[in-house]
Amino acid sequence: MKIISKSLAETDKVARDFLKELQDFKKTNQNAGGAVVVGLFGELGSGKTTFSQALGRHLRINEFMTSPTFVIEKIYKLDGKNDFTNLIHIDAYRLEKGRELEVLGFKELLKDPQNLILIEWPERVADILPDNMVKIYFKFISENEREIEK
Repeated sequence: MKIISKSLAETDKVARDFLKELQDFKKTNQNAGGAVVVGLFGELGSGKTTFSQALGRHLRINEFMTSPTFVIEKIYKLDGKNDFTNLIHIDAYRLEKGRELEVLGFKELLKDPQNLILIEWPERVADILPDNMVKIYFKFISENEREIEK
């Protein structure tokens, strides 16, 4: 489904609705036995980080979430009042292969069904990502409009 977001409030609503979908996804994919991985596809400025921040707010993360471009990975502990105990936000823009994520313990993060992993630029590390990764596509339309396709 394609959605045109014309404001932060609209992106926030998309993130809230998506979180509900993720909870359903987690229940129906329990046999996968691992983390829920969400690939955020789109060019620079297309809204991936803004969406991640909105999702974080709905998971009750109080600190300001920035794109982990330079640190690659940021782990946020969640309050346990939802289906996940950790939100792991990864920016793979500077990576060339999935093996570069392995040094950060990525394979261990994948094993924990309580982890929600958001990964920007997933195409850069596709060789290490699970087949059941949820995909969201972002497109810059104008200064105040983004297309979000789930």
